[in-house]
Amino acid sequence: MNHFKTLIAAAAMTLAGGTAHAQSLSLEGGGAASLTGIVPQTYAQFASGEGINLQVVLGQTLTRSALKLAAGRIDMAVVPPPAFGAMTRGAGPYADQGEAAIELSANVRALFGFPGGTFHPITWADSGIESWEDLAGMRVYIGPPAGAASGQMQGLVELASGGLTADGGYEGIRAPWSAAQQAFQDGQYDVYIASAAVGSQVLNELSLQREIRILGIPDDLIGTDAHAGLLERGALTPAMIPAGTYSGMANGDSDLQAVATSMMMAVHMDMDDDTAYALTRAYWENFEAMLNANALMRSISPDDPFGGMNAPLHPGAVRYYQEIGIEIPETLMPAG
Repeated sequence: MNHFKTLIAAAAMTLAGGTAHAQSLSLEGGGAASLTGIVPQTYAQFASGEGINLQVVLGQTLTRSALKLAAGRIDMAVVPPPAFGAMTRGAGPYADQGEAAIELSANVRALFGFPGGTFHPITWADSGIESWEDLAGMRVYIGPPAGAASGQMQGLVELASGGLTADGGYEGIRAPWSAAQQAFQDGQYDVYIASAAVGSQVLNELSLQREIRILGIPDDLIGTDAHAGLLERGALTPAMIPAGTYSGMANGDSDLQAVATSMMMAVHMDMDDDTAYALTRAYWENFEAMLNANALMRSISPDDPFGGMNAPLHPGAVRYYQEIGIEIPETLMPAG
């Protein structure tokens, strides 16, 4: 058992008190096939043990959810770190809000981090697309209109293809997550970059309908400065799609290098400390049970509870981590 798991197990036996009163909280997450949707759904089952009813709404554009959270219109949201970074600058999807977005960003507090979806660049096996260079002139799905994922996907394509961009190298098409896979099946684009948990049943069903090919990052790019730069700029983490993951996959006999997004579970700064403490405890002290409840969460490691996070922790979360002996990076400590 690793150090963090040992601390959690000990805490579960020794910590008492601080449980929030029975209450309902709204929580927005991403697509049901991605960990941005799977984690909130699974987490909600165990938060009830702390007397908290999480009312989960999935299929949301997370940049919008982050803004709604900052404005106090919802209680909790899965927030992509690049989206929060853009909000602090009044840039990207928040350019229209400008200074208002910057002010609102001060209201966001984090509880824990986790990987989001692993990017699966999918094409039909008979499309003639066998490498990233073949994307030249093709129609490529690059995420929802207002999502942080679009920039991450474009960075991935540019790295892996040797420089292709959406403003001339290929046609980048944006659409809501909820409509993306059906649009691919309807022929609206040639490559569908899905953000999903590795082994997603939704993607497996797609591969059984018609043989697919998934483009992996070329091995000679892994560990290069360009690869490291993509991970840092996009708040991405290395990931793997193991051989044999999907049944109807033309190149399914090889492990594929991939990238996964980083996410954080965030709340409004005005949430009371006991509730934030209980929510953080509910996640970590039921971590193994959640992995057993949903095998798609097994790509989440407890070794780095703050991976990719760039919003300050809520004081209630700070109290939990300090009580179980977890060192908190100074950059994540709340002011005051």
